[in-house]
Amino acid sequence: MQRRTLMKLGLGSGLLLTLAGLGLRGIEPGLQTPADGPVRQSPRSRALMGAIALAVLDSAWPADATQRSRALQAHLDLVDGAIAGFPPAMQAELGQLLTVLSSAAGRRGLAGLASDWSEAEIPAVQAALQSMRDSSLSLREQAYQALRDLHCAVFFSAPQHWSLMGYPGPKSFE
Repeated sequence: MQRRTLMKLGLGSGLLLTLAGLGLRGIEPGLQTPADGPVRQSPRSRALMGAIALAVLDSAWPADATQRSRALQAHLDLVDGAIAGFPPAMQAELGQLLTVLSSAAGRRGLAGLASDWSEAEIPAVQAALQSMRDSSLSLREQAYQALRDLHCAVFFSAPQHWSLMGYPGPKSFE
């Protein structure tokens, strides 16, 4: 690579990062720590994580809309509990990812999703996640892996979901 090309790339990257930083000003953080409790998802992050949970675990949710909504809210509460148990550095990284993905620019740039998470249809979110999974940029692929793994780990660690995997539960040794 020539020195001029490298300088242009550096200047362009710096400008892009500056614009991205300015675009994220005023956006609520992805994770919040209330004075009276543990860390939890912000309302925008909760909408984002809800859309991802519905897309990743599509066939595992109840068919009835009311039951699905209740199950999703319970799942997101379990996700909050899991995040609260993460080390502070991991919480900070996840919070940054959620903050970026909650912004319009981050949602479009990182996930390739045009509509807001709360309004996106499940197939559109699945397509966005698939593009992240298959991306040649390791950042997009890692973001996909982290979000998918978090939802699957939380969902399938709940005893009420063990039967979906054919796991009868732990054996009794009495």
